[in-house]
Amino acid sequence: MGVYVSIRGWLECDETQLAAVRQIISSHEDGHYANGWGFPRRHVNWTHYLFYGADIREQALDWFAGQIREIARIPPSDEDGDLVRGLFLVGHEVDGAAEWQVRDGQLFIAPADTRHRYLDE
Repeated sequence: MGVYVSIRGWLECDETQLAAVRQIISSHEDGHYANGWGFPRRHVNWTHYLFYGADIREQALDWFAGQIREIARIPPSDEDGDLVRGLFLVGHEVDGAAEWQVRDGQLFIAPADTRHRYLDE
């Protein structure tokens, strides 16, 4: 049957960056796992949030990580210098849980805190 990875998390950005994020997601369209991306029906206030939630095959993990790394490199759009940031919990059936932090223009991957273990039981 294969090994699966549960991914759930979000990104936050401004309106200009959101357009670039949407373009990156669209460029990685695969007709299946790309459907895990979700956006609020209507924007509220200043920060734009987008979410990903799906159980994907282990082989698709590089596909997802590639998108996230590309999104993390989106430059600031104004003088505030804010980059895209976010957090994903990635539960691997064999390797356990990891925390993916999107910050400082990069993707940082570390073991997830044991407090989050209940999500993968």
